[in-house]
Amino acid sequence: MAWYVLRRLLQMIPVFLGATLLIYALVFLVPGDPIKALAGDKPMTPAVEASLRARYHLDQPFIMQYLLYLKGIVTFDFGTAFSGRPVRDELARAFPITIRLAFMAVIVEGVFGVLFGLVSGLRKGKLFDSTMLVVSLIIIAVPIFVVGFLAQFLLGVKWGIAPVTVTGKASFTELLVPAFVLGSLSFAYVLRLTRNSVAENMTADFVRTATAKGLSRRRVVTVHILRNSMIPVITFLGADLGALMGGAIVTEGIFNIPGVGGTLYQAITRGEPPTVVSFVTVLIVIFLISNLFIDLLYASLDPRIRYA
Repeated sequence: MAWYVLRRLLQMIPVFLGATLLIYALVFLVPGDPIKALAGDKPMTPAVEASLRARYHLDQPFIMQYLLYLKGIVTFDFGTAFSGRPVRDELARAFPITIRLAFMAVIVEGVFGVLFGLVSGLRKGKLFDSTMLVVSLIIIAVPIFVVGFLAQFLLGVKWGIAPVTVTGKASFTELLVPAFVLGSLSFAYVLRLTRNSVAENMTADFVRTATAKGLSRRRVVTVHILRNSMIPVITFLGADLGALMGGAIVTEGIFNIPGVGGTLYQAITRGEPPTVVSFVTVLIVIFLISNLFIDLLYASLDPRIRYA
């Protein structure tokens, strides 16, 4: 297992380098001058402009800028935003909130998606199954900002059972409704994945063999059907964790959450390449780590992978 983890970590290095290089190139090589955009309509003396270019390494060739950025990542020095505040402080402020929100959304979609998908798959073709398919289809068809505004209006404004916006503390109770909104779309996909996988495994040979051996219905469902049905679901949930963190801009904007989505959006609109690249780099690292965790879960779920 240790050699497997080491090999996977070594495989992640070129992926990380390629992804960060691509993001760095896309952000820093776009048309426009970030220094002139920082000045706006105000005049800037040549000395001040040269000082800012040297501060952000914009006077260096592109490849040298990228190497200096990698050096900063190794030393946990993500540079300084155009506002003068260290990007590391912005990361420390925004990421814990979004990580908490994303994990809550993954738990919501994982628990409820697997539960309803399991029941739907076991009752394939019946009323509950048909109802879940229709509900999941409606959730997929409705845009997430519609779900967010509707939940905010009904739960926060009309009924008053949940906060309308999230404060700077971003407590568990404040993030509960945004987590349900953020995980609603993925919940529908998890439900369908689980339902289809369970329905397929119910007719598998190993299930018929377990039933013929006299195993209880509960053991057949939990140990044989559900366990083997979780592999595609685990794959989706692991990949979805990174997608939720990067795609939380709409949800964080609706509920005024000071997380990664809102900070990243503001950095893009203000034209702050150091902040954008640093935030996206951390998202890449989280995505790679989550995929490594998925691979380790495969071995515990599928004996064939573990024995191999």
